[in-house]
Amino acid sequence: MSAADVTSVAYLVAAVLFILGLKGLARPRTAPRGNQLGASGMLIAILATLLDRSIVDFRVLLAGLVVGSAIGVVLAVRVQMTGMPQLVALFNGFGGGASVLVAGASFLQVVDEGMVDNQLAIAAALTALIGIVTLTGSLVAFAKLQEVLSLSGFRGQRVLRALLAVVALAAAVMVVVSPADTGWFWLLVGAGALLGILGTVAIGGADMPVVIALLNAFSGLAASTAGFVLDNPLLIIAGSLVGASGVILTQIMCTSMNRSLFDVIFGSISADGVVADADDVYGDRVTSTSAEEVAMILEVAERVVIVPGYGLAVAQAQHAVRDLMRTLNDAGTEVVFGIHPVAGRMPGHMNVLLAEAEIDYECLLDMDQVNPTFAQTDVTIVIGANDVVNPLARTDPDSPIAGMPVLNVDDSRTVVVIKRSLGPGFAGIPNPLFAADGTLMLFGDGKKAVLDVVAALLNA
Repeated sequence: MSAADVTSVAYLVAAVLFILGLKGLARPRTAPRGNQLGASGMLIAILATLLDRSIVDFRVLLAGLVVGSAIGVVLAVRVQMTGMPQLVALFNGFGGGASVLVAGASFLQVVDEGMVDNQLAIAAALTALIGIVTLTGSLVAFAKLQEVLSLSGFRGQRVLRALLAVVALAAAVMVVVSPADTGWFWLLVGAGALLGILGTVAIGGADMPVVIALLNAFSGLAASTAGFVLDNPLLIIAGSLVGASGVILTQIMCTSMNRSLFDVIFGSISADGVVADADDVYGDRVTSTSAEEVAMILEVAERVVIVPGYGLAVAQAQHAVRDLMRTLNDAGTEVVFGIHPVAGRMPGHMNVLLAEAEIDYECLLDMDQVNPTFAQTDVTIVIGANDVVNPLARTDPDSPIAGMPVLNVDDSRTVVVIKRSLGPGFAGIPNPLFAADGTLMLFGDGKKAVLDVVAALLNA
């Protein structure tokens, strides 16, 4: 078997592992195995490519594996679940940046050799535009999620963004028409970089799960077009899989928020609609409670639903919630979790967080599964969630979140909301659930509040 045949077999094995890994990621129980399969496929693909094209020798490969593994271990150990959305944003950006660097270097080399054709020029232009937008957009998303960037736009931003889009498209056309003039390529990269920044900076925190999914799709698309520049079929396959899955996930997230992708990119979740005054919504109708009172209510409950939100992740309360679930289970109470698709700051954030605390996947119910059961639920405990349980989405057609599918927790007999304050969620609007009859507010840190409830149950 020749070296070319070995490389082809390695590429085939890697492609199969990518597909199996993606299939495994569709379910929480099989996600770890799917992740391992995908990572194994990528390792095989990289080794086969570098060895086949004699880019580096075995010593450099070994050094790269050691350094990369060390970085991966440090990230796995040190990055908290609250920082996972930021890490995913960085990964998306690095993928786009790598595509630009690799495809750009190859394109410029071919131009110097006078061997460029239209197919390669088109692929290089697309890679440069999509990849650089992904890189700068992801860096802005990282900064906003890390809360080190509060800028939400400026006057004339939409006009400037439109002009940059026109410049970038014109430069892309000129890269194809006149590839020998590399100045057009650098103009394309520069305009695309600014476009990525301005295209992301105005997007609000409530839309960040959609943005992360979209940037993930962009990173895959950039890798796929880079595959045409490098004439690498495996890169085309891998990029297409990532891009397609990212597009599907983006559509799912938009449907879950009842918002179009156009509104996410060019609008704001609070751009339209009437926002009520918090004093008018809450007044003196909010009922505070204590851990002991919540424990007394839970003692007689037969069914409890726990709804996690980003506040649970910030408080690192997942293990405390697990202890609460087990304490109630020991007393004969059924406990499940209601997971909204956009709870947290990235797709699947709550699922991963609860899985980290070794909570069974069977206990995690998605919105369509749990909503019909709230009417038969004795107590629903909302921890750190806000917009995803706001009944205004159903009842007020003038609300900025009107039509957004939410968890119907207000159908429960009793709702206990654990929050630090009555502060609004990402949408910036008050939640009348907090002042509704049958709702009790347990103010405080999520982790401490849950542990206090567990202690009160054990001491009862």
